[in-house]
Amino acid sequence: MKIAIYTLGCKVNQYETQAMESYLRDKGHELVPFEKTADAYIINTCAVTAVSGHKSRQMIRQARKRNPGAVVAVCGCYAQTAPESVAALDVDLVGGSDRRMEFLADLERLMDKKIMSTARKLDAGCTGFDPGFKDFGGGLRGFEGAFTNSEGKAAPLVTVGNIMSTRAYEELPAGGLSTRTRAMLKVEDGCVNFCSYCIIPYARGPVRSLPLEKAAAEARRLMAEGYKEIVLTGIEISSWGQDLKRHGARQGDGSVPLGQQGPSPCLADLIEAVCAAAPGCRIRLGSLEPRTLTEDFCRRVSDLHNLCPHFHLSLQSGCDGTLKRMNRKYDTARYYESVELLRKYYVNHGITTDLIVGFPGETEEEFGETLEFLRKCAFTSMHIFPYSRRPGTPADKMPGQVPKAVKEERVRQAAAVAAELERDYLQSWVGQELAVLFEEPDPDHPGFWRGHAPNYTAVRAAGEDLHNMERAVRICDVDGEYLVGELT
Repeated sequence: MKIAIYTLGCKVNQYETQAMESYLRDKGHELVPFEKTADAYIINTCAVTAVSGHKSRQMIRQARKRNPGAVVAVCGCYAQTAPESVAALDVDLVGGSDRRMEFLADLERLMDKKIMSTARKLDAGCTGFDPGFKDFGGGLRGFEGAFTNSEGKAAPLVTVGNIMSTRAYEELPAGGLSTRTRAMLKVEDGCVNFCSYCIIPYARGPVRSLPLEKAAAEARRLMAEGYKEIVLTGIEISSWGQDLKRHGARQGDGSVPLGQQGPSPCLADLIEAVCAAAPGCRIRLGSLEPRTLTEDFCRRVSDLHNLCPHFHLSLQSGCDGTLKRMNRKYDTARYYESVELLRKYYVNHGITTDLIVGFPGETEEEFGETLEFLRKCAFTSMHIFPYSRRPGTPADKMPGQVPKAVKEERVRQAAAVAAELERDYLQSWVGQELAVLFEEPDPDHPGFWRGHAPNYTAVRAAGEDLHNMERAVRICDVDGEYLVGELT
């Protein structure tokens, strides 16, 4: 059957969509663009902001309008946090942010049931099943009778469980961002930081980690399939290993006796194992909590030849007062310590970040502190967002909500600083050489290919069929966000 998927949100959602696509292809289904007519539509939703929820609802309505007779299935973070709202949107299946393979099995059963029900109606005027099924948290399954009511309208199957009680890591096959070039490897799910503006801990639950041996095996498999870069991703990869325990190991040298538990493994252990398992691949890290970068962490990972020197350190604010209201677990002094450690251990590194402006209570003076801190850190690239109120979070009820016009002006000012810093950083590479992994032809510049250097700078160079090739490029110029160079 023809199935279309629309994905909103982060790289973890993209990863999970790719895993679902792999399952569906293996089952013989045809994947079609979301804009086309399909037998079933899957909307993998996001809940990070209120805007994300609105967009999720919009795409659900579009799917139903595109083919009124299709099965419409919804999963992801918005479905996890607002199952009642999703179920009211004329959908057939509502799943949460885990158990994706069970969700797809339910989807297939619904598709088969809809075909049979339609045939019965045509043959005998059948009105369908009487449902009475509803499950908004227990995770129970009640498939039979959950299809149509006596009026012929869909009564959705809802299989959203209590994510906060989830302890098992759901293993899904790793997938590629672009064919045989870059693959994502999800190694962690969940978050327990509970930042005051964020709904994600309630959408994703506690920390669950992919065991180190399995992560290494997946990296080895991806390298064998031809990928040249692997991105370690997760909801909060800095927390990887917190739920795992070592067993036995270093005996007389202070180790734990065989059979007894030792300390949890840490992210540096994982990175070392993955780098060793896939020596022919670049290993790139997803977003890091700044406190991850300690002297020991930097010393260990700086020795890994295939770890990309690109570090995305979430900042959110450069003002201590704002960070405290955000319930972030560091201050600007600790953040800058991480920046300095990177500069100590790496020469040609890139440091990128996220920034939220206009957080409740943020004054002009506090925002000024943030701008100065951005310049001090000299970020190579930034993602800047105006604060978006998210119902269900503490920040939504905080006093001092900043007017929209003020937030927009602060975004403009922060973006100007970011553009200045990025321009200076890119200009510093003119005349130098970078190893570039080429991904695709540049549609705006015929005869040119574009890709990324290890520090995640975007590079364009002329050449023929450079897909998935890593080539040395001498940088000659800067064009917007691109370095322009020549193959050497």
